[in-house]
Amino acid sequence: MDTMTLELGYALDTFYFLMCTALVMWMAAGFAMLEAGLVRSKNTVEILNKNALLYGIACITYLAVGYNIMYPAEAVNAYIPGISFLLGDDNTTAAVIAGGDDAPYYSSMADFIFQAVFAAATMSIVSGAVAERMRLWPFLTFAVVMVAVIYPVEGYWKWGGGFLDQLGFQDFAGSVVVHMAGAAAALAAVILVGPRKGKYGPNGEVFAIPGANLPMATLGMFILWMGWFGFNGGSELKIANVEEANAVAKIFVNTNAAAAGGMVVAALLARFIFGKTDLTMTINGALAGLVAITAEPLAPGAGLATFIGAIGGAVVFGSVLLLDKLKLDDPVGAISVHGSAGIWGIFAVLFSNSDATFVGQLTGTVVTFVWMFGASFLTLMVIKAVVGLRASEQEEDEGMDVEECGMSAYPEFTGKGK
Repeated sequence: MDTMTLELGYALDTFYFLMCTALVMWMAAGFAMLEAGLVRSKNTVEILNKNALLYGIACITYLAVGYNIMYPAEAVNAYIPGISFLLGDDNTTAAVIAGGDDAPYYSSMADFIFQAVFAAATMSIVSGAVAERMRLWPFLTFAVVMVAVIYPVEGYWKWGGGFLDQLGFQDFAGSVVVHMAGAAAALAAVILVGPRKGKYGPNGEVFAIPGANLPMATLGMFILWMGWFGFNGGSELKIANVEEANAVAKIFVNTNAAAAGGMVVAALLARFIFGKTDLTMTINGALAGLVAITAEPLAPGAGLATFIGAIGGAVVFGSVLLLDKLKLDDPVGAISVHGSAGIWGIFAVLFSNSDATFVGQLTGTVVTFVWMFGASFLTLMVIKAVVGLRASEQEEDEGMDVEECGMSAYPEFTGKGK
């Protein structure tokens, strides 16, 4: 292959990678809008502040150390990654034009920023699950540990070439590595902070606490859906030939089909069981379909992708109801969307990927859950002992906005404006 073709392919693959990174970064806005729409108006500013700050903190922390733990230059072994700090130099022209299987075909800086926005997305899953009662700065303290160590270690086990990858665990873009991992951390946090005041009655009653802005939540869903094209499509890593370009197009089609299938099934179940078409179930059904297909968005045909997403919509519907029965208060359904649907998605890989085995998928899922839940629980326990996690009853009654941020999102409606 001539030098110009190699350089052009490198440039095109790098550009595609960066555009997908921009789409995944845009998911930060989707998480912010979704969560802000599903909480009460008195907690909106705190949620927005949390989503903005966690993104910035995640990017700095992953740059400083997290990326090099997840993708170490020299690992200790298949279980323990190496550790180093900051980033090295990018690929040289000589390395690119050398050609061969070991030649880089996209910028290493593009790889870093793509992985960084994935790390931020993992942390965003925790945010909505603990909304309206976990204090801002303890949450952000946890974000530092999560993105610096907890997430990169389990990411190394699969994507960094660790023991789960060697066992044959298959997870294309992160149904477990990202989504269930974030949900496991969220579950640990939800258990430790407890439910919102007034959410559950003494005799097992479950009281709805409606969100303040469902148009905003719906916007968040569509932003996340759009961002998922970069999430799954970018994970192909390459586009600069006919075969790879076709693969990326197929990933886009399957990602879209799964979201549609999940949305419709969740809406139908809500209509059949509740007698009403619950918008929050419609939203979470689409997101569950997206999570489910993330483990393998390339191998299935469009029909199977729709089916995988549809089952994801059914799974999230049942999971939301089950968590409420267990008095695990998750205001946005994050644990159900990212955890339950993520587990379904990782086993759905068996339908289309001949390299996947049940034992491999089960091992990867269990190991990731145990690590993410256990490490998160211990970290949060330490933070709780030192500074506390939960807002006081008065702070919860008045809203996190006033207590944590000193302002209101809707002052004209709350009487706090002039």
